[in-house]
Amino acid sequence: MAVNTLEFIALAMTALDKQIVAESTTGWMEPNADQVIYHGGREVKIPIIDMDGLADYTREEGFTKGGVVLKYQTKEMGQDRGRTFTLDSMDVDEANFVANASAVMSEFQRKHVIPEIDAYRYSKIFELANAKNRVNAGNAHTAKTIFSALKEDIASIQDTAGDIPLIVSLPWTVMTMLENNEMIAKQLSVTDFTQGEINMRLRKIDNAILRPVPSLRMKTAYIFYKGAEDTSGSPDAVDRKKGGFEAKSDAKQINWIITPTNVPIAISKTDKLRVFDPNTNQSHDGWKIDYRKYHDLWIKDNQLSAVIVNTQ
Repeated sequence: MAVNTLEFIALAMTALDKQIVAESTTGWMEPNADQVIYHGGREVKIPIIDMDGLADYTREEGFTKGGVVLKYQTKEMGQDRGRTFTLDSMDVDEANFVANASAVMSEFQRKHVIPEIDAYRYSKIFELANAKNRVNAGNAHTAKTIFSALKEDIASIQDTAGDIPLIVSLPWTVMTMLENNEMIAKQLSVTDFTQGEINMRLRKIDNAILRPVPSLRMKTAYIFYKGAEDTSGSPDAVDRKKGGFEAKSDAKQINWIITPTNVPIAISKTDKLRVFDPNTNQSHDGWKIDYRKYHDLWIKDNQLSAVIVNTQ
């Protein structure tokens, strides 16, 4: 039975985008983009709503007129990443192409794409917060100091934004430090947390859900390799044909990032997934799969006051 590549592409693109939301530690940020307009390519339109506040009601004049302005700000996704893969025709035929190709692309996302997207998003939040003086830097927390420091940062946001639902993204090392302290553990509750199609049970402090993250994804800055020899002469120029990413030499470890659940606007789109059968593929005797991913993260300027980043 011949492979319907168009049907496979449509189903695969949807499945790959769902996998990012479900399995990345930042997947909970993507539903915040439900009002964002996207028609393909790198550009998105983010809605900005501005309105007047309350005014006095009088019996003579009644209600005071107010204005609501809805406008869209065009943003360009900063990350344009991709790869091409070849599945040899001796290993994959029409009968098992769909199963093998789906497994390969899913594993590629799990091993390479998801960690990179997470790392980019956390470092981008640090960058945005740092520009607005919302970073507490130079902290060497111990088991005795970490809980009070975390509570102070949570209270600082609540003092500004009110008692709103928060997400605390923190490395597993910090999470373990909290859980291993008997006095602290007694103040942690457990709550249900849904992300995409995944249901989890996570720890919680007051109204702040603790979302553990691998430490290597929570650095302040990264190099995202071009996947080819870099001849630019910059200090970070490295021949890394395997692509991928790694933390910069001067990057700091992030202790935690606290944001309201509805503040980070994260988008990742599988914009191109092209499939060429062995008879069409001119370079190899095999199936050729082109994979292209756009992604980025934004926080509106008027919401950065509700964000705190704590670094070592």
